[in-house]
Amino acid sequence: VPQVFFRKYTQAEAQRLGLHGWCENTARGTVQGELEGPTEAVRQMKTWLRTTGSPNSQIERAEFGEEVPLAAYTHEEFGIRRHH
Repeated sequence: VPQVFFRKYTQAEAQRLGLHGWCENTARGTVQGELEGPTEAVRQMKTWLRTTGSPNSQIERAEFGEEVPLAAYTHEEFGIRRHH
């Protein structure tokens, strides 16, 4: 997802919603990640990922795994992972 700044906008939206987790680009040209937080905030973020994204992105589809209850956050904040 080059040059559409999807990860940056995703991070900003996740932080706005108070979510923890991460996102990263994949070799397939997609973005993947994890979300942690209150159920309603996670649902709002999933809707944003399906329908909004960054201003220059074209979202063809969004796939989400199973939601799993957590006793505590496993990530301190929402960050962007980069591969080197």
